[in-house]
Amino acid sequence: MHRFLRAVGFSNINTRQDLDKLLGIIMDKPNTKRKATLDEETTYTEMSMEFARRIGITIRGEYDKLGFFHLDHYYPYLESTVITSQEDISFNKRVDTNAYTGMCDDIRLGISMIFYLQNAVDYIQLKLKDNTPYKSRLSLSGLSLEGCIILGINTPEETKMKRNYETYIKKRLIAQAKNGDQDAIDSLTIDEIDLTTKLSKRIMHEDLYSIVESTFIPYGSESDNYSIVGTIINWTCVTNSYTNEEVYELLINCNGLVITVCINKKDLLGEPMIGRRFKGIIWMQGHVDFPKFS
Repeated sequence: MHRFLRAVGFSNINTRQDLDKLLGIIMDKPNTKRKATLDEETTYTEMSMEFARRIGITIRGEYDKLGFFHLDHYYPYLESTVITSQEDISFNKRVDTNAYTGMCDDIRLGISMIFYLQNAVDYIQLKLKDNTPYKSRLSLSGLSLEGCIILGINTPEETKMKRNYETYIKKRLIAQAKNGDQDAIDSLTIDEIDLTTKLSKRIMHEDLYSIVESTFIPYGSESDNYSIVGTIINWTCVTNSYTNEEVYELLINCNGLVITVCINKKDLLGEPMIGRRFKGIIWMQGHVDFPKFS
């Protein structure tokens, strides 16, 4: 049982019989169906069904030469319509299934961000080798099983402008450091030491989340799971047409990245509002704008 089914409104799928019934409905009447030829005898197929706007389940498997479908795996998804990044992305096939993860070095984070690739069929049709950098537009989304709403930070406009300028300078330094500029590396190191010193002093008499506005930190042993704190830009509540469970769709600004997060209404503590912040663990997914093949 995929544990993130709950995030898209399937908290009542508790037995294998319930799951088989649900997967059977998707295979009988998918909203979309895409195929990629692996070899002369095998066709890789992806079938998806929406149960709310841009929220649903995708099934992946292979048709053999006799026309029989063999299920490989399935996963719940949330599609984002917001472009998050336009950097080089490299891809790797997962060991356990015919699924792929993408890795993007976004300067705003300063780390290699790893996500689960939603449109794997488009990638397979490109016939790229693993770890080949591919520059394209990336839309990120996340599924969460538990989260809470915390108050936002009221930042003066002058402080915002100063922070934006500092962020711009830091991006340039990171880009230079990636190219081996020792002066940029030294400058970033000194900045980190100064920041650590300031935080150590402020944390003695201030609340942590009044100092740290947003965070983006790898979480646990899964490479595509992250602990985030981000400001809510927009939000909506939708209903799963199969279970009638309500699901929140949150548009979040996290360290300059805009991510769409989906969470079951039962699992979110607090009431979302624009300007408030979301704190939780997410499974990161990404849709890459590959060329479309007929």
